[in-house]
Amino acid sequence: MAPEIPEDIEAADLDKEVRTELLSLAREIADKVARHLVAAGQIIDEDAELALQHAIAARRLASRIAVVREAVGLAAYAAGDWTTAIAELRTYHRMTGLQTHLAELADCERALGRPERAIDLYRGADVEKMDKSGAIELLIVAAGARGDLGQHDAAVSMLQVRELNTDEDAEWAARLRYAYADALLAAGKREEARQWFTRAAAADDEGLTDAAERLLELDGVTLEDEDVDSAQGDQRSGTTAGENEDERAALDEDDDYDEDEDEDEDSDDLAARNDDLDDEDEDDEPAARNDDLDDEDDEDDDEAAARSSELDDDLAAGTDDEPAARDGELDDDEPVAAADTDVNTDPVAVEDVAEELEADAEDLADEQRERAAGGDVKAAGKDDEGDEFVSEPKQPKE
Repeated sequence: MAPEIPEDIEAADLDKEVRTELLSLAREIADKVARHLVAAGQIIDEDAELALQHAIAARRLASRIAVVREAVGLAAYAAGDWTTAIAELRTYHRMTGLQTHLAELADCERALGRPERAIDLYRGADVEKMDKSGAIELLIVAAGARGDLGQHDAAVSMLQVRELNTDEDAEWAARLRYAYADALLAAGKREEARQWFTRAAAADDEGLTDAAERLLELDGVTLEDEDVDSAQGDQRSGTTAGENEDERAALDEDDDYDEDEDEDEDSDDLAARNDDLDDEDEDDEPAARNDDLDDEDDEDDDEAAARSSELDDDLAAGTDDEPAARDGELDDDEPVAAADTDVNTDPVAVEDVAEELEADAEDLADEQRERAAGGDVKAAGKDDEGDEFVSEPKQPKE
């Protein structure tokens, strides 16, 4: 679909020589083609894509008109559509027999990664039939193709033409000197390159090159982006003043967002630290409780030990009582029982003491029976109830 043509654009705005090529068309069609070509020429530097659309719309109406094919080729070249540009410009050359746009064709070949074809175009060009500006532009492109191939010294040699020192006011003078300085720098000739960047900057009144900035870079000076006038925009990047303001606003928003993120991260760090402290407190409470339980267990152990000591004392006291007390206990035929002890008292020790007491009681009983019988020793197991032991006379102690 063809783009709309602004109402203020008229067919009469087209160059008179170009309009004469449209006389073969119907008047209405010729006027529409002319208006599309005028629209394309007006916006090609600001919006190359839209300019290409206008040129293609004109081609649909007048594909056999050479100037229309030229317009399509130049618009495609400006938009970076290298294949379309090559096809349309070659068609234009074939239709007219001219070599007007060999420099554009060679540059498209370089852009497509075919520097050899660009050099071939330069070699096959009839320079005498070309205008000075076209011939210089083709030379610059061919030298750049040599540089693409790594042939920097050859590029320097190609650009050493007499036009370097003449025609300083020509529109191509700044570009030729800039290309020569760039080739010298690539060849490692820094000081010579600096001199020619200086001369290129002096001849570049319209700011077609960045020779001044390249010169500052060689001197070790770096320009900041803030040096660009915000009211005029950035000519090198093609941004407008409004776009610069939008970029600054976007940067400010990014800074605010980064600050908010930093604050959130700080808050998260504080929360994490508080959680760690809470976890430490929770870990300390069980430890403290365990310590308290350990203290209680130690106290219980101390009490049990004290009780065991008291029991041992009581048992020791029982074994050292006088024989009369033992006789009284034995006469009553009361069995010796172990005292109630604490859970921590050793049961094996209590049984041993009880057996010793029973043995002593039996010995005393035997002695009493021997005294009653007049010293005769008899077997006590037959006469006594359930007594299976045989008493023997005790040997006198020495």
